[in-house]
Amino acid sequence: MKAVIGLEDGTVLVGESFTGAGEAVGEIVFNTSMSGYQEVLTDPSYEGQLVTMTYPLIGNYGVNASDMESVTLFPRAFLMREYQDVPSNFRATGTLADLLKKHGILGISGVDTRRLTRIIRTGGAMRAMISTLDLDGESLVRRAREWHGLIGRDMVQAVTAQKPYRWTEEGLVPGCGWTQADEGRLKVVAFDFGIKHNQLRILFDRGCAVQVVPATTSAAEVLDLKPDGIFLSNGPGDPAGVAGVVENIRSLLDKKPIFGICLGHQMLGLAYGAGTYKLKFGHRGGNQPVKDLTTGKVEITSQNHGFCVDPATLPPDVEVTHINLNDGSVEGMRHRRLPVFSVQYHPEHAPGPHDAEYLFDRFIDLMRQEKK
Repeated sequence: MKAVIGLEDGTVLVGESFTGAGEAVGEIVFNTSMSGYQEVLTDPSYEGQLVTMTYPLIGNYGVNASDMESVTLFPRAFLMREYQDVPSNFRATGTLADLLKKHGILGISGVDTRRLTRIIRTGGAMRAMISTLDLDGESLVRRAREWHGLIGRDMVQAVTAQKPYRWTEEGLVPGCGWTQADEGRLKVVAFDFGIKHNQLRILFDRGCAVQVVPATTSAAEVLDLKPDGIFLSNGPGDPAGVAGVVENIRSLLDKKPIFGICLGHQMLGLAYGAGTYKLKFGHRGGNQPVKDLTTGKVEITSQNHGFCVDPATLPPDVEVTHINLNDGSVEGMRHRRLPVFSVQYHPEHAPGPHDAEYLFDRFIDLMRQEKK
């Protein structure tokens, strides 16, 4: 089924839908990972986006329940050069097309992804409209330009949990508060800005009891749970557009150890009084080089973000600890006096390299020190 893609800069591209008829509008971005497409699709940070995979063959190992990073899919469309509809992997329980159709996501193949990626790198991430129904390129370009975009909008409200839940050996369990099974474990309250399951798995496997709360949970409600530490998750969109959360984080800064990832890192930056800005085309993929300024070591990291903390606006009490070696942008920071630190990238991998998993151990060490 023919599909036409209209970009706000006037570019029109053609592909074909392998998931049936439909339309999608959003910010078009690219991901450079060679595998991990199911984890990409189930990452809430892609809410409101149309994701292009630069690797030319997608779908070859199918999908399975174990690789879901959340309970649903978030990109509004998934674009690739070539779709493989016959998976060859012993873990596969279905095809990529099956998964996309189940969640109503457009799957588009036959796209000149090399050209599209070059356009995004040159012009930046931009608004785009995809349709199998409206095949008029000019109409799609106009409709793309009419879309409101992501800047200044609260995208977290679309992905955060509506009610608290705990993470256990069985996975998600609704409810709030600690149980007898949590005795002897470090107690972590995790803000869900668009949290990924592997973040919860890693904390749990390292001896933490994890209570997940909605993004709008107040600082007082968090402290009433008497946690040993507070975790700020990843999430979609512009951190400056998320209502009310920065004030809560600011109230918690001197109360408990805090570890932030991705959007959580950006929200911490705003809580410090710093500013954020939009990157031209963002960092998305499993192969981003990051230098740890405290050790001199270089990590290959998994990333997915379009905004960044402005280092020139950080207060003296906060130091930059990690930088991106591709563009010099801030990838990590820590407070000089308080047990608070964060990184822009994804140490929980899924998908991606495991180089940065040590950051979870650092968080646990901080919580143990504060308990003494």
